[in-house]
Amino acid sequence: MSAADDAIWTSLPVPALMLDEDDRIARINPAAEGFLMSSARSVIGQPVWDRLAVDAPLEEALQRARTHDAPLFVNDVDVGTGDRAPMQCTLQIAPLSAAPGRMLLLIAPRELAGRVSQNISVKSAARSAIGMAEMLAHEIKNPLAGITGAAQLLSMGLKSEDLELTDLIVSESRRIVSLLDQVEQFGNISAPALQPVNVHDVLDRARRSAIVGFAAKMTVVEHYDPSLPLALADPDQLLQVVLNLLKNAAEAAGGSGGTIILRSYYEQSLRVRRGNGSGRSLPLQIEIEDDGPGLPPDIAAEVFEPFVSGRENGTGLGLALAAKILSDHGGWISVSSTPGKTIFRISLPRADQAGAGQEQKEQD
Repeated sequence: MSAADDAIWTSLPVPALMLDEDDRIARINPAAEGFLMSSARSVIGQPVWDRLAVDAPLEEALQRARTHDAPLFVNDVDVGTGDRAPMQCTLQIAPLSAAPGRMLLLIAPRELAGRVSQNISVKSAARSAIGMAEMLAHEIKNPLAGITGAAQLLSMGLKSEDLELTDLIVSESRRIVSLLDQVEQFGNISAPALQPVNVHDVLDRARRSAIVGFAAKMTVVEHYDPSLPLALADPDQLLQVVLNLLKNAAEAAGGSGGTIILRSYYEQSLRVRRGNGSGRSLPLQIEIEDDGPGLPPDIAAEVFEPFVSGRENGTGLGLALAAKILSDHGGWISVSSTPGKTIFRISLPRADQAGAGQEQKEQD
């Protein structure tokens, strides 16, 4: 390739793989290194289908495209690498005119496109929940205080065998007040104080807090990319999100324990487009994986909405709050869940994207 061709190849924002006549990887760009979580040197010469797991029979289709010298487009297929959960992608395959038999494979993750409206919907849902919280806090908490006090006064004149009902009134009233406190907290999160943050410091704080508390019976494994640059985030709010996800993972395992994997890596190809047409790269990835039973299929698509919960007596506010916090960060959160493997992924911008280089107009 010429210097100009090399520059274009390196600058491609989506993972790109050049395949030889035997469907072996001949070259990959930096975005593909991030997608495969492997260096170019380690994958060159390997069969492409050993490195990519695609939920579609592509081998014959690729051969037909090569034979007829025609492009091939495959929409909305799950593409995985073996090292992480599959994500929905669009694949574009085309022959290289200057190199007969060679094919170019472009992978465009559609996960972002499918959730571009997440920030808007989360903020809209948050506004509705905040309005309800303000009404409920005043209209319900004050009467509950009176009910609790009355029950406690009644209990003073009752025999021990009759205290069960008043104790029930007091405990249930306190439970409802606690729920309302959580609803109020959802509406009272302040704007994030964004600053350069080492995400591994945040993950370590969360891990140490978890293993001496709610995750004491869990095995926590760390798979970190030590070269990860600083993220632009509020460290305390990011810690709150990670702790919430760790707690969910521990509760999913039940009392029997299980394994939680904390993972960090860099993925250059992830970008989010905003309503004004500007785009922002979110290359810093944090994943929290557990081996629990997975999310119920009927709520998996709405798990970040307020009051959606897969647990009995769950409030359905923890993940909605996490989504709201990350939306305020300009980041995003997603989930992939199957029985035995649930992965929540947090995507954040780099700290050095702040200022003039923070947002770039995306080209169509």
